Amino acid sequence: MKKNICFVFACILVSLQLMAQKEQEPIWLTLKPNEAFSVKGNLKDGKIMPDLSWAWNSAVACFPQTQAQKFTGKHVLYALDLPSFSEMEVWLVPADEQANFSIYAYEVGKVANNNTVPNLSSCIRCEAEHKWDYKKRGQTQDHTRRIHDILAINNPYQVVIGVVGANGLQEGDFTLHLKINKSK
Repeated sequence: MKKNICFVFACILVSLQLMAQKEQEPIWLTLKPNEAFSVKGNLKDGKIMPDLSWAWNSAVACFPQTQAQKFTGKHVLYALDLPSFSEMEVWLVPADEQANFSIYAYEVGKVANNNTVPNLSSCIRCEAEHKWDYKKRGQTQDHTRRIHDILAINNPYQVVIGVVGANGLQEGDFTLHLKINKSK
């Protein structure tokens, strides 16, 4: 009887862990090249990501493990198609200037499987921005976060953007601004 109870308890624990690790579906966005686009959101609509090891995996290299605390809040994911010969700018504006947000964006092939974090095994490029630990010479940081280097040359890609609360932040309104600059 004791073994049966332990077995049932173990099965319940494994089921709960699998449900917690279930992949979050990103919110799909459609952007027109050379036009600005904005979307409002709130961290409460996201999910906690207990395993961030994908980020410092050498095939992803999004942010180092030493910066993990800045990505421990809820993650709200957005996805879009980035056409060939284009570059994308992303900037995040929290409604509360005191709220500490972080952002990341990564590119994957258009036919990639398992391309949503935390199941991301590799990507073409990943960029992240968070509150700095130290001042940078000649630069000033405010409450906004900005990513510039998301580009597609010869091939189109899918881009996944993660808006995250730092230090466990789980609620807060924000506006995500995006623009795709297409050269051809």
